[in-house]
Amino acid sequence: MGPAEVRRLTPEDWEIFRDVRLVALADAPEAFASSLEREQAYDEARWRDWMQPERGVKAIALVEGRVVGVAGGWVPEGRGGAVEVYSMWVDPVARGTGVGALLVEEVVGWAAEQGYHKIELWVVDGNDGAARLYKRLGFEATNESQPHPNDPGLREWLMVRMLGALIQVSRGA
Repeated sequence: MGPAEVRRLTPEDWEIFRDVRLVALADAPEAFASSLEREQAYDEARWRDWMQPERGVKAIALVEGRVVGVAGGWVPEGRGGAVEVYSMWVDPVARGTGVGALLVEEVVGWAAEQGYHKIELWVVDGNDGAARLYKRLGFEATNESQPHPNDPGLREWLMVRMLGALIQVSRGA
């Protein structure tokens, strides 16, 4: 597999985002607060609305022209101005190659450009690989948790990173 390129999406890229988001939901439904069935029912207007700049940033990772990952960032109400990383997914063929780190750092870079200093994300209990990745990228576990929206028997745990220190991203992270 060749090197990954990360690209921020624009509103005109709504179909790219839709397609990778649906693949991600099919591959790892437990990792998301939504469902494949719900999002398959979205119409073009809904996807286009999701891509508007005021709704945050979405980025994809490409290897040899193929989309192998996606991540988004937005500023949810009630979180004190923290940017939340969401919709994070890496194709199984690209896991362990550094794609996840590149995607997270793209969202972090966007947050810094916008003047934000706190980045949050939620990790589903048992998703140890993701938790290790986020820890390597400077996120720290908190004691804050919430029930998973699709499975109240699962918990999501909050991880936080304050901007300031630069994290070295290396291949294989």
